[in-house]
Amino acid sequence: MIRHLVLFKLDAGVERDDPRVVAGVDAFERLGGQIPELASWELGWNISDRPIAYDFAINSSVADAAALKTYLEHPAHQAGVALWREFSTWVVADYVFE
Repeated sequence: MIRHLVLFKLDAGVERDDPRVVAGVDAFERLGGQIPELASWELGWNISDRPIAYDFAINSSVADAAALKTYLEHPAHQAGVALWREFSTWVVADYVFE
């Protein structure tokens, strides 16, 4: 299995209730049911107020590298990424686990 973690940082001046952010969250909330290759799908707002904390996280898993590639290239994923690109930056980690 591969764990796919993504941490998002909203750009300066962008708040959670910004319509673009609301649309981005909605797009990602729907991904779990749209992409069969996703073995697990979790997301949510960070509850930490530490200065180094990111704002939003996605925690998902897929069976293998081929499934990860399919997920990353899926049109629904690409559409969500395009939304988030407008108001945030992010970091990604993909690792193998049992």
